[in-house]
Amino acid sequence: MNRAFSRKKDKTWMHTPEALSKHYIPYNAKFLGSTEVEQPKGTEVVRDAVRKLKFARHIKKSEGQKIPKVELQISIYGVKILEPKTKEVQHNCQLHRISFCADDKTDKRIFTFICKDSESNKHLCYVFDSEKCAEEITLTIGQAFDLAYRKFLESGGKDVETRKQIAGLQKRIQDLETENMELKNKVQDLENQLRITQVSTSPAGSVTPKSPSTDIFDMIPFSPVSHQSSIPTRNGTQPPPVPSRSNEIKRDLFGAEPFDPFNCGAGDFPPDIQSKLDEMQEGFKMGLTLEGTVFCLDPLDSRC
Repeated sequence: MNRAFSRKKDKTWMHTPEALSKHYIPYNAKFLGSTEVEQPKGTEVVRDAVRKLKFARHIKKSEGQKIPKVELQISIYGVKILEPKTKEVQHNCQLHRISFCADDKTDKRIFTFICKDSESNKHLCYVFDSEKCAEEITLTIGQAFDLAYRKFLESGGKDVETRKQIAGLQKRIQDLETENMELKNKVQDLENQLRITQVSTSPAGSVTPKSPSTDIFDMIPFSPVSHQSSIPTRNGTQPPPVPSRSNEIKRDLFGAEPFDPFNCGAGDFPPDIQSKLDEMQEGFKMGLTLEGTVFCLDPLDSRC
């Protein structure tokens, strides 16, 4: 029976929206492992994965190996799988990448979900064993997905954290531009002081500018800042006037126009950020399917 969000009409969600939006819901479980699957959805897909991982665990158990325990932290930002004691994150499954979630109707302990891997883009099926909490965990993941999707729509499809990072980078660029302008003003002041020291007063009281100093190659040293009064070159001609920059577009230290994240359209985002937003939109559009099904069909599958 498909229970994707329609289940909410039959039964209220397990937690308050604030619990999943501002915090996370922790669950303890045993992690049977993960395996690659061909499809992002389907009861038969997860049933085969559960059987495969259960059989592998059955062999390891006969060899004396225990099923590792993990802690699940479920929130609107994803499902984290952590080592219970050290709290080290082993897997971080973002909600928009989770496409299918199911629990065992007969065992009440086994649950699983399919998530698209962020690096390989392969669909992986994660299988867990929890003491009588399989259905509750499945519903909690469904509720978190619902809340995350609503938040994504309310934000206009723009990830809030990404916009904060862009705004921080933009502020850093503006600070660098201010610092660069202050350095230019200091250089200008030093040049003005140098020109004053090179001016001498003639006996008649008239001010006569000294000839510009030259380097060891008898050349006038290069000045990074253009003077208001042009200095004649050795052939007697004047250099062309420096064009005014007042009407030019303001640019940053790297010659690019400063990016304003709060005054742009969706197409103005850098390619990497835009691709992330497109991926989130595609994942949420696919939706999350919740199902209650039967995984354990023979005695071997009854216990891990």
